[in-house]
Amino acid sequence: MEIVIVSLFGILILIIIYLLIRLTLMRKGADEIKQAFHERLNQDTNTLITISTHDAHMRQLAADINTELKQLRKLRHHYEQGDLQLKAAVTNISHDLRTPLTAMCGYLDLLEQAEMSEEDKRMLAIIKGRCDVLKQLIEELFTYTSGTAMLITHPHLEAVNLNRFLEECLASYYAAFNKRQITPKITIAKQPITRCLDKQALSRVIENILGNALKYSSGDLIISLSENGVISFTNHTETLDEVMINQLFDRFYTVQTGGDSMGLGLSIAKELVKQMHGTIDAVCEKQMLTIRIQFPV
Repeated sequence: MEIVIVSLFGILILIIIYLLIRLTLMRKGADEIKQAFHERLNQDTNTLITISTHDAHMRQLAADINTELKQLRKLRHHYEQGDLQLKAAVTNISHDLRTPLTAMCGYLDLLEQAEMSEEDKRMLAIIKGRCDVLKQLIEELFTYTSGTAMLITHPHLEAVNLNRFLEECLASYYAAFNKRQITPKITIAKQPITRCLDKQALSRVIENILGNALKYSSGDLIISLSENGVISFTNHTETLDEVMINQLFDRFYTVQTGGDSMGLGLSIAKELVKQMHGTIDAVCEKQMLTIRIQFPV
């Protein structure tokens, strides 16, 4: 009887050891699948998931995920191709619209020099103002679809002193600040902060954010460059809520409809920051909107 009990106990131990080995191998396979899946999602690669374990269930799981990854890759490429085609189409349309609009504005300028009544002058000013708005909207479309696309595809990266660069950008906006009666509070770190960036792209990012602040600021603007390289733009706003904050960087989203903007400024800024391997986000606390940018060292 004791021999039987010992035999059963030994068999039980062997079963437990076998199950532990199987469990360990399955956990190892799951970890390999998890890591490989994360890498495939963040990289544009054609390689598939491979695992070291020979467990049939885990290998079948890896095969099923590979099938879905192939389908996801096809959908991604289809989307990218469609996005490029859309940008090309909008670029061509906006270019075709710019030529007659420029001629129209030129004739309006000539018409302003002619003798006319005060009522005619008022009507002409309204027409010219709407033409200027239309011209700005077309420029935004053209910038987004052609200018940014060409720039971010081949960025020219070089060492940029953020302290000096930010000061120069802000100096160029002195007249715009003065026109809106905004006196920005500027805080720039004393120690030199250098990042490898595309100057033209960085300039457009800052210009777009400042342009957005000038449109929606209630009269105040706080700009800072911290010692860890975070560039912040803060202004008081009464029109934004949490839902709007999450949509600020979406293409064609505008806080106010029917305005003179297509909502591309912050979307362009996001794309350019991303291409320079940086991060951009927005937070709103106590009706104070803050847009933050940071680039890797």
